Amino acid sequence: MNKQLEPLFTPWKIGNCEIKNRIVMTSMGGTDLFGWMEVNHFDKEGAKFILEVAKNNAGLVLPGCQPVYNPMFGQWLDKNEKMYKDLAAWMPEFHKTGAKLFVQLTAGFGRSFTVSSMMEMLYTTPVVNVISKPVMNLDKITASASPSPNRWSDKIPSREMTKAEIRRFIDAFAESARKLKEAGVDGVEVHAVHEGYLLDQFTLKYVNKRTDEYGGSFENRYRFAAEIVKAIKKACGADFPVSLRYSVLSKTKGFRQGALPGEDYTEAGRDMEESEKAAKYLQDAGYDMLNCDNGTYDAWYWAHPPIYMPENCNLSDVEHIREFVDIPVVCAGRMDPKTAADAIAAGKLDGAGFARPFLADHEWVTKMMEGREEDIRPCILCHNGCFNMCHYEGVPNDQDLFDSLGLSRCAVNAETMQSGKHYIKKAKNKKRVIIIGGGIGGMETARVLKLRGHEPVIYEKSGELGGTFIPASAESYKGKLRELLAWYRREMDKMGIEIHLNTAITDLAQFEGQEIVVATGATARVLKNVPGHEKMVEACEFLNGKEVGETVAVIGGGLTGSEIAYELALQGKKPVIVEMKNDLVAQKGVCLANSSYLREWFELNKVPVYLETILKEVKDGSIVCTRKDGSEVEILCDSVISSAGYVPAPLANASRHVHLVGDCKAVGNLRTVVWRAYEVAMKI
Repeated sequence: MNKQLEPLFTPWKIGNCEIKNRIVMTSMGGTDLFGWMEVNHFDKEGAKFILEVAKNNAGLVLPGCQPVYNPMFGQWLDKNEKMYKDLAAWMPEFHKTGAKLFVQLTAGFGRSFTVSSMMEMLYTTPVVNVISKPVMNLDKITASASPSPNRWSDKIPSREMTKAEIRRFIDAFAESARKLKEAGVDGVEVHAVHEGYLLDQFTLKYVNKRTDEYGGSFENRYRFAAEIVKAIKKACGADFPVSLRYSVLSKTKGFRQGALPGEDYTEAGRDMEESEKAAKYLQDAGYDMLNCDNGTYDAWYWAHPPIYMPENCNLSDVEHIREFVDIPVVCAGRMDPKTAADAIAAGKLDGAGFARPFLADHEWVTKMMEGREEDIRPCILCHNGCFNMCHYEGVPNDQDLFDSLGLSRCAVNAETMQSGKHYIKKAKNKKRVIIIGGGIGGMETARVLKLRGHEPVIYEKSGELGGTFIPASAESYKGKLRELLAWYRREMDKMGIEIHLNTAITDLAQFEGQEIVVATGATARVLKNVPGHEKMVEACEFLNGKEVGETVAVIGGGLTGSEIAYELALQGKKPVIVEMKNDLVAQKGVCLANSSYLREWFELNKVPVYLETILKEVKDGSIVCTRKDGSEVEILCDSVISSAGYVPAPLANASRHVHLVGDCKAVGNLRTVVWRAYEVAMKI
């Protein structure tokens, strides 16, 4: 192990509970022990994941947050006796790993509850509203400190919680914690004065306008969170550890308005002066640890950092707040292990929180301890599998029900939280399998086939493996994507996969009688109906190094076009975005944490964005566009980059007996490529 990492592997204590090392797996929705958005039960899939993480040397493990009042079916967590008995039977197996387990309990979401179009219909249709309440009582689920707008939808506003409801929640925390303690759990974490969830909404002045004992003064706003820990300690004893998920700063300018790194702004939520006071107040109320980051759902990119956010984005604020408390402090949010180790060695931090890296590679801590860091499959911060709740102008959360009910899966690891669907099963009959295309889809297919005992052979027309993922990972801020590409190439080498580079296959007849997988990707959509289209630079050409001028028009404001514009701006150039839809990144599968960062960054940095605008003509030195109202606008520019999407490009003679993988079947994202490749390889 790298000596710099050694401070991460020293013991520490939370109250009287000793933790073997400083690695904390922070809670992720979907990795729950009692189910997620379903009837409460002991969840075997969640337990399997949690146990795998514990076996691979995490010190403290926090499963996904458990609502003390379940949004689905209106269940109180303290009512199901059987699941606590099932948990108690499982805990000895968990404790064999030497790890400790804190279960995170949440009061819920309030105005941050993720609303879908179906939920809007349930709420706004009177008869359906009444009928649906036993299953999903949105009036109760979205209740907040005060009447306020929902983060996702204007159609489901939040009402003010009653004091009787507050007291019931406090009782539920205490009783649930008591039953968890009896089941052998080492502690609980209260979720959360953090991220703009319900408890946080009570603390935030821009949300809480109450005039009773739960609003107004500092003490009143933090009363709900303080009464919860006091009730837990009364029920479980003073020695039972209680952590608090805590956002040091809100980084929020107001409803649906975040503050970007380095931005000069007026804090609408918790500023550092209040946080210094709050941290001490919450400690004195009885909390034994602060598990920290920053942000709210209005500034979601702090708590769920996309790749555009800097590494260790919350660390300096968390280090500062540690000076005001005597209890352990953990920092999470795109943490680099070496930086975390240095902070712990310097006494500025007690534990380091990691979440998504465990989804990408359950064994990453073990590999790091063994000095095999190159073998770690990296998280690329995409949110495509774990948290792809997306939102854009005119829609609430635009997400398939399959994804809403299945959080904490992983785009780069098809097995995560899907062990019943994706698993390695040895092949009964070993086969030689021809794979046409050496991009991520081709390499993932080969990897899984090899693990199953087959003999995959890759034919790649270019001189290197990677395909379109090479330009996709080219932007300056996409180091994690380049790490993933290096990981795949290394896996091909380690596994001894037969690879033929600079070998273009145009006719499959030569492989007659063999299993064939086609992974030839997609080709760029050409805007042939636009005069002057030949003057444009295609997105991949730019990403592969083609030079462009100073002022660059980017045609297409989806994710690819927006990321290209972001890269151009980082290079000091002047991008202009032209998008035919009514918002940037108006597409499924892109988490609001990612898309809101880009939208707000362009606004802050005054990047011109033309929405509901269609390219009409490309001229020398300008483009002509048509607006929604029919008017034309001419935009001066030195270069034009086309990011108008892609179309599948399978081999012309690929028959129904050939397996298609990746974008050559249907254009998607990395998740669709990896999962489809895994599934095809399973079936051969």
